[in-house]
Amino acid sequence: MEHDLSMWGLFIRADIIVKAVMLGLLGASIWCWAIVFEKVFRLRRAQSAADAFEDTFWSGGSLEELFDRIGANPPDPMSSIFAAAMREWRRSTQGQANPAAFKAGLQQRVDRVMGVTLQREMERLEKQLGVLASIGSVSPFVGLFGTVWGIMNSFVAIANEKNTSLAVVAPGIAEALFATAIGLVAAIPAVVAYNKLANDFGRYAARLENFAAEFSAILSRQLDARGQA
Repeated sequence: MEHDLSMWGLFIRADIIVKAVMLGLLGASIWCWAIVFEKVFRLRRAQSAADAFEDTFWSGGSLEELFDRIGANPPDPMSSIFAAAMREWRRSTQGQANPAAFKAGLQQRVDRVMGVTLQREMERLEKQLGVLASIGSVSPFVGLFGTVWGIMNSFVAIANEKNTSLAVVAPGIAEALFATAIGLVAAIPAVVAYNKLANDFGRYAARLENFAAEFSAILSRQLDARGQA
């Protein structure tokens, strides 16, 4: 009796439990790649927007005018940090004759606002990144479960047929091992992508932290200048 040992043939001949495992792993793999592409494109857009914003920020123009242009609707995380700090700065210094009298409190509030905004923006960027880690860690075990289940069914079939020839054993074993193969196909890209994206997002977060620290220093110098005026 001829057995179809192609991937489709192995899937069709598999037990219903093994089929469910294979379909689940295939869905997880598709979900993984959708997340990867979305995160890569989003991070590239954020980096490009940060480059454009920093060019404008360090061009020597008025920070007040820059805030008036983007304050209501900041388009990227770095602009959001800037807008949050400038909003707190305006609220705190408006109508104050001597900002130096409350410099320490204002500086702390501005730093806290930038820190909260940075954390919120990074959480938004990194959303669903943990799914990649889960797929990478769980998929091999799900595939192994499908393999164990398939091998159990193969042994039951061998016992019922009372035939241990390779022609009888091989198709069932191949079907079972196919589940593990699909689990590895889902897990390996997920682990690699998670490590790469986590590293890239970490570098981007460090870039935002550096900008926040530099902007905080600029505002501190302005407070000093107002206090001496």
